[in-house]
Amino acid sequence: MESIRIVYIGELRTEATHLKSGYRLITDVPQEYGGKGEAFSPTDLFCTSLVSSMISVMGGVTGNPTFGSTIDATTVRTTKIMKDNPHSVSEIIIEFDMPKNNYTEEQKKILEAAAHNSQVGKSLDADLKQTLIFNY
Repeated sequence: MESIRIVYIGELRTEATHLKSGYRLITDVPQEYGGKGEAFSPTDLFCTSLVSSMISVMGGVTGNPTFGSTIDATTVRTTKIMKDNPHSVSEIIIEFDMPKNNYTEEQKKILEAAAHNSQVGKSLDADLKQTLIFNY
């Protein structure tokens, strides 16, 4: 069943609609490639999808009452590195700034394993370098 509809709206832009909610977003190609650079590029959304998947899985782990802590207020800084031949994302550097919750070593291991085992991460080519940094 269709869940997302995307329309090319010209000038290297698309509008995507999440059909269930009606939420819409625009993508735009970066200026250096002829776009306006006024919105997420498709590769920005690619990286966003990976990071959102990771942090959602981590949040799911902390939803278990036995975990004993949360990741609320975690900020994630994401850097996308492109390569030219073929033009694609070669590395995503993901830096998690965790809240000061005095996580135990066991909790840290669980959170990091969760991030490394997200659904989106498991769907990516093994050649894509994913550099994860956790600041506790």
